[in-house]
Amino acid sequence: MRELQLIAHDIRSLENVGALFRTCDSLGVAKLWLAGYTAAPPDPRITKVALGAEKSVPFEVETDISKVFDRLEKEGMPVYALELTEQAENLASFHAPDRMALLLGTETTGIPPSLLERCEGALKIEQKGIKESLNVAVAAGIASWALLNRIP
Repeated sequence: MRELQLIAHDIRSLENVGALFRTCDSLGVAKLWLAGYTAAPPDPRITKVALGAEKSVPFEVETDISKVFDRLEKEGMPVYALELTEQAENLASFHAPDRMALLLGTETTGIPPSLLERCEGALKIEQKGIKESLNVAVAAGIASWALLNRIP
């Protein structure tokens, strides 16, 4: 069985945080990191969307994203970014390791270059429409499902 952890870094929308909790609960994500200025429970706006998942999903709050990277590195857990970059590998063809973490960036500016440099690589969801990106919670759901359910 694969292990996936999500790192929600600088997510402004409390509703998106609530949606991430529901996604993690539904798909079996092992842990949700709330990093940077990402809000954490208890908060009524998170709870309204999470519908109780904030009580069932293991999560940890760490304002210093470097500490999250350091901890995961010590545990031998590679971190990949979910980001549209020129070097990003298409999620559909990515061969996921058995254990990994997926870094999610801000809704408006994405993941800063300094954090992309700390990642093992970047993954992207192929876009077919005129928009260049998905909502962070939607993208996390698509990516999490694909990474946890892919047959090797």
